[in-house]
Amino acid sequence: MEGQNSVVNTPAHRPVTRRSKSYGRSCVEPPSLFWQTPGHLTTLGHRIPTSRRAAKSRNITTKVDPEQVALLIKNEWKLSYVTPLYRFRHTQLKLYSKHLAAFIVAEKQQGAAVEVGLEAGFKVTFSAVLGMAETEADAETVFIQVHSKPLFSADAPKVVWRGWLTCVNGDPEYLRSLPPDFISLPLFCSSGPEHLTALVKSWFERTFDCNFGSLYLNSTALYWLAALWTGCHPSSNIGYLKLAWNMPSQPPLDIAYTVNPQDAWELWNSIHTEDSTDDRINIEEVQRFMNGLEIHFFRHFKIYLSAGTLTKVSTALGSAHHDGKIKIGSSDYITTLLTLLTECALMKTPV
Repeated sequence: MEGQNSVVNTPAHRPVTRRSKSYGRSCVEPPSLFWQTPGHLTTLGHRIPTSRRAAKSRNITTKVDPEQVALLIKNEWKLSYVTPLYRFRHTQLKLYSKHLAAFIVAEKQQGAAVEVGLEAGFKVTFSAVLGMAETEADAETVFIQVHSKPLFSADAPKVVWRGWLTCVNGDPEYLRSLPPDFISLPLFCSSGPEHLTALVKSWFERTFDCNFGSLYLNSTALYWLAALWTGCHPSSNIGYLKLAWNMPSQPPLDIAYTVNPQDAWELWNSIHTEDSTDDRINIEEVQRFMNGLEIHFFRHFKIYLSAGTLTKVSTALGSAHHDGKIKIGSSDYITTLLTLLTECALMKTPV
């Protein structure tokens, strides 16, 4: 799991553009708002898809190390977005491991809150998760672990923090528009103490001239996940569909709504017509599915869920919370989830 020197996907086929001081602050000229791609455009030129492919089960361990996959589905992850990294190289991961460890130790000596053990020493490992990239424009995922070990103890080092940066099915026109010295790994997932997360982000910002920001999931993203995961039920039992709403009442009311998976799928199947050649789901179908669930709830409890905010979606395949926390329950559908999250991260990334 140490840094690897093997050939990895660090895309380089981009137009040469003069770099300004900071990509996250001023960057290069903004891309055109009139790219010929389906969907709606944000003011930054990123595309908001109005349709996407249905989730399909894929045994990702045929192309990704099973041990690395197991690490991704083991924890709850806090999401952030990150602007493109300047002069990040996958071939330098061992060097980055040493530099980040030295940075954490130096910050601890200066009084930063790194209280993970009395007189603890630190070891950091960077590793490339080869095979996660879906297109030539995607850069390979990078996984980071911080280990702590008391200096005067025979105990084995303990992992105290994990994180990873990824890009799965990123918008190819945006990725190819980046200057050649920049690489985009817009989705950052972390698990561990907040003070270590802050130190890791600080080191990345100083080293690669990037910026981080919290990534929250809006209701539309959660609607998509509810529909995509429900559509998987015939091939992979989703176990349950749990939804949570926050209602704007006084005092505030939180509603937990659990739907039988077969009932959820039958509702979805009555709305979505599968096309064997290109099974795509459009946003209208997703909205009708959620409306159907809300109508059923109203019939029983006389509460309009549409007046509130959807805050969480969970099934046996995974869960997602609007405050930017996710759990990956099955590696078979990880590509679908990471594609949507990469899209959300790129929407937040300044250009």
